[in-house]
Amino acid sequence: MIYIRNLLFHERIHSRWLVLLIDLMIVFVSLCLSISLKDKLDMKLDNIYYLSFYCSNAILIFMIMRTHTRIIRYSNTKDMLRIFVAVLVSNLAFLLLCNILFAPYLQFSLSGLGDILLINFFISSSLLMGMRIVIKDLFVYLEEPAPAVKKENILIYGSGTASILIKNTVEAQKGLMIHVQGFIDVGPDKIYKCVEQKQVYPVRVIENLKRKFAIKTMLITSEDLNIDGKRIAVEKCMALGIKVITVPPSDQWLNGKPNLNQFKDLKIEDLLERAPIELCKDHIMSELQGKRVLVTGAAGSIGSEIVRQVMCYNPECVILCDQAETPLHEIQLEIEDHKTLCKTKMFVADIQNTARIRSLFDLYKPQIVFHAAAYKHVPMMENNPTEAVSTNVWGTKNIADISLEFGVEKFIMISTDKAVRPTNIMGATKRIAEMYIQSLNKEISDNPVFFQANGQSVIGKTKFITTRFGNVLGSNGSVIPRFKAQIERGGPVTVTHPDITRYFMTIPEAVQLVLEAAIMGNGSEIFLFDMGNPVKIADLAANMIKLAGYVPDVDIKIVYTGLRPGEKLYEELLNVEEQIIPTYNESIKISKTIPNSYAEVNNLIKELLELSVLNNEELMVMKMKTILPDFISNNSQYEKLDLRLVNSEV
Repeated sequence: MIYIRNLLFHERIHSRWLVLLIDLMIVFVSLCLSISLKDKLDMKLDNIYYLSFYCSNAILIFMIMRTHTRIIRYSNTKDMLRIFVAVLVSNLAFLLLCNILFAPYLQFSLSGLGDILLINFFISSSLLMGMRIVIKDLFVYLEEPAPAVKKENILIYGSGTASILIKNTVEAQKGLMIHVQGFIDVGPDKIYKCVEQKQVYPVRVIENLKRKFAIKTMLITSEDLNIDGKRIAVEKCMALGIKVITVPPSDQWLNGKPNLNQFKDLKIEDLLERAPIELCKDHIMSELQGKRVLVTGAAGSIGSEIVRQVMCYNPECVILCDQAETPLHEIQLEIEDHKTLCKTKMFVADIQNTARIRSLFDLYKPQIVFHAAAYKHVPMMENNPTEAVSTNVWGTKNIADISLEFGVEKFIMISTDKAVRPTNIMGATKRIAEMYIQSLNKEISDNPVFFQANGQSVIGKTKFITTRFGNVLGSNGSVIPRFKAQIERGGPVTVTHPDITRYFMTIPEAVQLVLEAAIMGNGSEIFLFDMGNPVKIADLAANMIKLAGYVPDVDIKIVYTGLRPGEKLYEELLNVEEQIIPTYNESIKISKTIPNSYAEVNNLIKELLELSVLNNEELMVMKMKTILPDFISNNSQYEKLDLRLVNSEV
């Protein structure tokens, strides 16, 4: 067996001329058999001429159609079809030559030729294709590892073209200890039928397949993961401890075939992702095309995705502003790698630095501003309230004031659900920033000639818009990367409370809604996004453990550590006094609130900033609580201030 393998199936591919010679021999034998079966021709000199001319004609056709250049061990249905067509063409061409050349000029008899060619067509095509199938199967057989080496049985979800290509890719990889046991599908017309010599099974028998064939992995295309059948199959696999591997969409395959390097573990984002958001791209294009767009916090998770998506709408220029040098450099390299035609400018600056930010506006004169720069980590800001106020309140005020001064068309602030009835410093600072943005827009509407705090008058034409949404999956420092790292270390996975829930949205999804809200906004609105159903963090942790192929609380423990400073069990997107107004996009709603007066909000912020300079954190937080009566600290050192306020009111 080893000798045969080394002789016929070694690593070096045999010459294509050898393949052509074998094809010629098959064609010759086939025609001889056909003549014998249909003994109507004169079996003398004519047969020799017919055989010579037919073989010459067939070889010419085969060379033109390049049937001999295909590597037999990798033959597929397309190669078989090519053989079928080549034999058909060669027979038709020979019949045509006989009628035009041989019969009138060489006086050959054509009696029974059509019948012979018909018989020859079936014999030669069958032999040529059969030869390739036998060699391919023999190669696969000889490539099988020794019985002592056992391959892992896997399943593939789906039985369409993409799934078949995945199967062929897996089987073509030498040394890959994987055997495709079959396909999983929900189509009743396909179940229990065979595709590429593999049976198609329904979802309900996955447990039986796991028990019978020791299934540990299922491959699934990442396209249309929201389809019910796929969801059921994935959830079934997770419950059974079967690892799910995703294959990218077919438009991302290399040279039309999936590459093993592109196979990735199923991500929790794939399970939580909802139906694709329908955007009015024409409206977005008309708003952003040819404009100069500034993105603050451009190196962050949300900011960088805003940059990526804005660049798709052909703006004149995108200015990326951030104080984090290394992440800003990384996104610069990413943009350079994609060789985009859009002009980009990198600007390192702290949004609190008025002179530096004014120089940015003076240099690039942005027309649209997406303000994503902010401190966002709740426990960190609970212990550093001065920085939270300086960046989230003063930084936002600074950017907004300068935007108004330079006549920016639209200013879009990225806010958070933690600004609703805040229980922590971060949420409170974002709510105060929301109040200032709304008050600016109200003042502009009431007084077109706007007098800024520094006494400078400007003609206010900027539309100030706020977008508010919950947690985004995979953002820097979020729960998903943390859980993933803990699972890779073998656990435990730490959850603060068994009942804690959060709303989740993917980063691209959130930014898509930000762009559309920016287009439909006329100023003063707070846009709320449909965050779907709330997700229990404990369930999220359990699902991530299952996706990694482990059993929760058996292989990897889930440990509850208690709520962190400023953290609450449930997040909200709407204050009690706020009313909801629908928009043409079902995923976007408007919170209808009555803005505070600019003078009042500006004075309150001025007093707050003066306290922050004194570095007296208790006085500063107390001031925030007087600005926001619904700011009640939770699991925080500042809960005592709430008691003090209650006692003072009594």
